[in-house]
Amino acid sequence: MEKTILELKNIGLIYQSKTGETEAVRDFNLKVKNDEFVAIVGPSGCGKTTMLSIMSGILPTTSGSVLLDGVNIKEAKTYIGYMFQRDELFEWRTVWKNIMLGLEIKKQISPEQSEYAKTLIKKYGLEEFINKKPRELSGGMRQRVALIRTLVLNPQILLLDEPFSALDFQTRLSVCDDVANIIKSEHKTAILVTHDISEAISMADRVVVLTKRPATVKKEFVINLDGKTPLEKREDPKFSNLFNQIWRELDK
Repeated sequence: MEKTILELKNIGLIYQSKTGETEAVRDFNLKVKNDEFVAIVGPSGCGKTTMLSIMSGILPTTSGSVLLDGVNIKEAKTYIGYMFQRDELFEWRTVWKNIMLGLEIKKQISPEQSEYAKTLIKKYGLEEFINKKPRELSGGMRQRVALIRTLVLNPQILLLDEPFSALDFQTRLSVCDDVANIIKSEHKTAILVTHDISEAISMADRVVVLTKRPATVKKEFVINLDGKTPLEKREDPKFSNLFNQIWRELDK
């Protein structure tokens, strides 16, 4: 049985403003197992990105606790990687220098880390673009660079905040396959926030549906589809039924 790497227990979040209090999250509970890929969907404005901020430790909660490997997030040594909606690559830096940026900031560049970065670059088809600038890459390649930049820091958990939303539909399908393959190959735990139900079903082992604000877990769906890639999983006859079930939950 896989161990739980991330646990959110009875999370509550209340924002204070000049006009009063706003309850954003109420009694939120979630367990994520090691190597699991979880997708989170919910109504627009329900607080999906807020939940990622809580999971990363960036946003403190009003109540409840976030545990990493059974330890309070403030004391945990587990490193969490974050991929944003845009790739956030620096246009004046080469692919190599973009990938090494996090290690550079942390002052952790070593021969071993450099070799690991080169291994990832070669493994995922970016070797010939290592000295190119981001503007010379396709949208899919840029996302691969952004993901490898995160992976070289060796995170145990990856938080993905709608990382494909800026891509056109065809590129999006291809990049979903790329990213899912890389995450599985590198044995990373991943949590994806997305508005796209098809994306969630095709990539994740489990889809968590949130309520309207204040956000809490409404329902969970375990995904068991045939196919090695997200694109192949979309062809499983069970796919459309799952889509309709999740859509109905969001529409209630």
